[in-house]
Amino acid sequence: MLETIRLYYEDVYKKTFQAKVLDCRKGKDGYCVLLDQSAFYPEGGGQPSDQGVFLVDGTDTKLLVREVHEKDGELLHYTEAPLACGTIITGVINWERRFDLMQQHSGEHMVSGLIHEAYGYDNVGFHMGSDVITIDFNGELTASQLAEIESRVNDKIWENEEIEITYPSAEVLSRLPYRSKKELTGKVRIVRFPGVDLCACCGTHVVHTGEIGMVKILSVIKFREGVRVEMICGKRVLAYLNVIEEQNHQISVKLSAKPENTARAVERLAQENYDLKGRIAAIETEMFEMESAKWEDAGDVLLFQEALDPDAIRKLTDLVMNRCKGRCAVFSRCEDGSYKYAIGEAGGDLREFTKNMNAALNGRGGGKPFFVQGSVSASEGEIKAYFER
Repeated sequence: MLETIRLYYEDVYKKTFQAKVLDCRKGKDGYCVLLDQSAFYPEGGGQPSDQGVFLVDGTDTKLLVREVHEKDGELLHYTEAPLACGTIITGVINWERRFDLMQQHSGEHMVSGLIHEAYGYDNVGFHMGSDVITIDFNGELTASQLAEIESRVNDKIWENEEIEITYPSAEVLSRLPYRSKKELTGKVRIVRFPGVDLCACCGTHVVHTGEIGMVKILSVIKFREGVRVEMICGKRVLAYLNVIEEQNHQISVKLSAKPENTARAVERLAQENYDLKGRIAAIETEMFEMESAKWEDAGDVLLFQEALDPDAIRKLTDLVMNRCKGRCAVFSRCEDGSYKYAIGEAGGDLREFTKNMNAALNGRGGGKPFFVQGSVSASEGEIKAYFER
């Protein structure tokens, strides 16, 4: 096993470093480079690995470091091209990505710590995505409870306390009430957020809580025996608020309402839409009644109507079939050229007819023996030709 000095533990803010290549191995998709020292953090504990580049000293060569993993105690840097043993490189970390991950990870600690303190629940699952963090807790939490947690977390963030990292002796460790997802042995790294959280963790974090900036809890849903919480921290909160503000601005313009009054304007619009739908439905029913009266005792009827939704097609078919004393089929053309349909026959059995029609007209659908609904990919002419057989 080749040892690599972990510079990210000595200085979490180190963005560049020099190192010597100890080994380079062919991998499934590129090469695995081992260095004598590295500031690249490997994937682990729910935190993605660092990314960046290797600059080969004395040359113009620049190699992308796609990801970093720890395997059997070795730190493997995955690159697209090999490097000779003994080569001196300058490693450059994608700092914007690293600092974002530090903000997210630190914010997660504070949320998990306060939830554990307030409700006794454990963080049993953690994923840091490119857009949001998800945390799974083994107990139920409501939106109002999480709103209170969010407020407390942000108050603690703005106190700007220094985060402490220690490696306690086994004796001291046995007395510490720290959080951990599994039993730990050997040298244990303890991260303390004063007054908020004490947790065993190997990840990277900011040095002062104020660097987290802010925490925003986005959602909570029931998940297994507890809940899954979505949240964001730091710069992601600003990006999120900018998106929300722009969306609200566009809505306010479209509704001719002040930004702070958009909810009231939408509520008014929803009521107007509801009332309008009611009036349209009444007019539609009246029209369908008039149409069905035309087909009194007419026997089998085939109708084509424009732009009816499935419910309207059903209503018209039901009204006509109860007057025509035969089979009624109503087809309505969709924007893509296909047709939705409903077919009914009082006291009839349409199962065999519908099966054959769907096969002939590239359709699908079904229902009760006397009433079926579905769609076909056929022209009006093809539908008429089939019913005239």
